[in-house]
Amino acid sequence: MAASLPGQERRRPRRGSIERPINSRMYRGTWLLVGLPLLVAAFSVARPQPLPAPAAPPTFDADAALTLATSLAADYGNRAPGAGGALGALTWVAERFQLYGFEVRAQTFDAEIPGRGSAALTNLYAVAPGPSPESPVLVVMAHRDNGGLGRGANDNASGTAALVELARPYARLPSSSGGAVSPAHTIVFLSTDGGAFGGLGAAHFARHSPYADAITAVINLDTIAGPGVPRIELAADTPRSTSATLVQTAAERLVEQTGMEPERPGALRQLADLGFPFSLHEHAPFVARGIPAVTLTTAGPRPLPPLEDSTDALDAERLGEVGAAAQQLLGSLDQGLELPAGGATFVWLGPRVVRGWAIQLVLLGALLPFLAAAVDLFARCRRRRIPLAPALRSYRSRLGFWLFVGALFAASALLGAWPRGAARPPAAEVATGADWPVVALTVLLVLSVLGWLVARDRLLPRRPVAPAEELAGYAGALLALGLVSLVVAAINPFALLFVLPSLHAWLWLPQVRDAHVLVRLGVLALGFAGPALLVLSFASRLGLGVDALWYLAALVSLRYVDVALVVVMLAWLAVAGQLGALSVRRYAPYPEADERPPRGPLRELVRHVVLAARARRAAPEEDARAFGP
Repeated sequence: MAASLPGQERRRPRRGSIERPINSRMYRGTWLLVGLPLLVAAFSVARPQPLPAPAAPPTFDADAALTLATSLAADYGNRAPGAGGALGALTWVAERFQLYGFEVRAQTFDAEIPGRGSAALTNLYAVAPGPSPESPVLVVMAHRDNGGLGRGANDNASGTAALVELARPYARLPSSSGGAVSPAHTIVFLSTDGGAFGGLGAAHFARHSPYADAITAVINLDTIAGPGVPRIELAADTPRSTSATLVQTAAERLVEQTGMEPERPGALRQLADLGFPFSLHEHAPFVARGIPAVTLTTAGPRPLPPLEDSTDALDAERLGEVGAAAQQLLGSLDQGLELPAGGATFVWLGPRVVRGWAIQLVLLGALLPFLAAAVDLFARCRRRRIPLAPALRSYRSRLGFWLFVGALFAASALLGAWPRGAARPPAAEVATGADWPVVALTVLLVLSVLGWLVARDRLLPRRPVAPAEELAGYAGALLALGLVSLVVAAINPFALLFVLPSLHAWLWLPQVRDAHVLVRLGVLALGFAGPALLVLSFASRLGLGVDALWYLAALVSLRYVDVALVVVMLAWLAVAGQLGALSVRRYAPYPEADERPPRGPLRELVRHVVLAARARRAAPEEDARAFGP
């Protein structure tokens, strides 16, 4: 091999120089500190003990439940709120409870349903009283409505039928000679309305029922007669978990009746649901209030296609198995052993759980390497007397633009351009591309572009940018990103799952700023892995595809998502904008007073528009003169 000539060797930039500003040794060394939270998380793994099974075998009648489900779906196929079948289904459920001697109580309330307007909804419930009026309360529930696009045989005539069948052993008939089961708790059999539209009835009952402060556990039955493997759902509307004992007991009862382990959300999805709390199932409002609750279902993570939900598709064997498991679970809960209160978070890994506080420690520990390297970068800039104020002002302008876009979105939501209604997740079936508000989106896009034209006037390069100024731009953006991550950690540490990829990818952008543009853009793209995970989660589990973006926007407009998290997301987008400008070499520090044009951004924009209009009017006259006689 020929030796390299002296002038041909390329030296690696010195550590700490402007070309290599990130302290990689400090970054790697700080990762060692994350080992302690990981060790703590490993030792936090626990195996919750299920409640014992009741001594009596289940008496759930699968054939009777199948007959009930078929009758409800055949007679009242469209049970959506406001539809003709809704009132018929209400009377149908009330009559079945009355046949067993229950006094049926109604809870009527008004709700604004996205895409359907205001509707009067009614929860029905029958009560098997406990030994005393102060007895703790167990709730078994199922929603009786459907989306109105099919007959709703499985979703959720099957759950409603099982609810009625589960109430039968507690019947108080005048002709009976004391054969009814006497529960140790007060048991409420609840038929909710609006369940297909985000659990409206369950949310209202959790807040406003006379038993709201006495409920100790909730079993929700939803789509339980499908051929799929039984499944347990446990996500909530807030970053809380249900009781691990309840989850493990439900799993044990399902294994006993079906002979198979129930399916569950994967660990990553459980983490995502803690970071971005979301659930369409009706147990979620109870868990959000600290009440242990689970949903038993045979549906997968994606909703059942409404047109396939016919009575012919009902699986009598599976309906009997899940119904019997629900009856045994109710018996386990009613034996007098109280569940630990809900609220403590965890990730369920089958027979074992990882405590939520340990996961939070790991996520917070993963912040440390980035924060250490970002602060070190800031200190290096200070030692080199590199001014950061222009870079921070540049970020401020970008943040102002994104806050302007957020304000436009909020204003258009108030004007009714976006879905309006209760702060509940809308039905997945209505989140289709046909429902996108095209006019509102066009107006929002046009006004946003105008806002950007105003903001960019101070952000355009007017002269060559020095390497030190470019480094200051990176340092300012990374400092803002560190502040964003700390605010996220304060609001909901689990949400760091969506922020950490950007921290640890974008930290290295200053290090590769002299690399090929594709390398820089590749590192920038890695930082979007967190938000992409969130969008893909909705796209896959709800079967929405591209409409997942529209669905997330609907969650924001309905106030289901915390406003503070939305503002933090806008601040994160401002960081992405500044780093994107740096990556494509379009960044400029905020100009000093003597570098700014005499007119402000708004006046400059008006001037450009007027001059462009004059130029268009003058063009035909010049052409006419050029080709005149």
